[in-house]
Amino acid sequence: MRQAVIGLGLLVAAISTGSHSAFADEIADKIQLCAGCHGENGIPQQKTTPVIWGQNQGYLYIQLRDFKRGARKNDQMSAIAEGLSKDDMKALAAHFSGLKWPSIQQPSPSKDVTKHALTVIGSIGCTSCHLDQYQGDSTTPRLAGQQAAYLLKTMTDFRDHSRANNPGMSDLMNAAQPADLDPIAQYLASLTVIGGGGQ
Repeated sequence: MRQAVIGLGLLVAAISTGSHSAFADEIADKIQLCAGCHGENGIPQQKTTPVIWGQNQGYLYIQLRDFKRGARKNDQMSAIAEGLSKDDMKALAAHFSGLKWPSIQQPSPSKDVTKHALTVIGSIGCTSCHLDQYQGDSTTPRLAGQQAAYLLKTMTDFRDHSRANNPGMSDLMNAAQPADLDPIAQYLASLTVIGGGGQ
């Protein structure tokens, strides 16, 4: 919580000059709104809600933009994004990307589950975009340490095309079998990245 307050303070200080003070106040309110689901300490309230503290800035911005445009659908997020300007989305992405990824301490999968996950990951080439430690880069999300239930839901949504804002991911998920997805989610969720996320 202390880090979030410091991060918020720095953001407000950076944009609280002259005519920007009202904008800073609005962003502070929006940050608090985000915390309602994504967690005051960066740990979401629900297992199917993603960690956004320390997530890559470009990715966060694109997802907010896609919710606003309707390219990615979620009743709650779409309603929130509808009221965001481009500057709002940039400021929120910058704020949350600058926070430290929380330690959720998800359990390590069994050796058989890990082997299964690594076999499928190798066959569909996840590391070509998400990189060797699954920390992503720029507009590609970090997967390591993300909520397992969220990862499973996301892969399932890409596979059945209910999430349609990245057709390439739908193609990859259709190269896997439904039974492959839970082992992948368990494996990725158990990972940590040294130095990952914000400072």
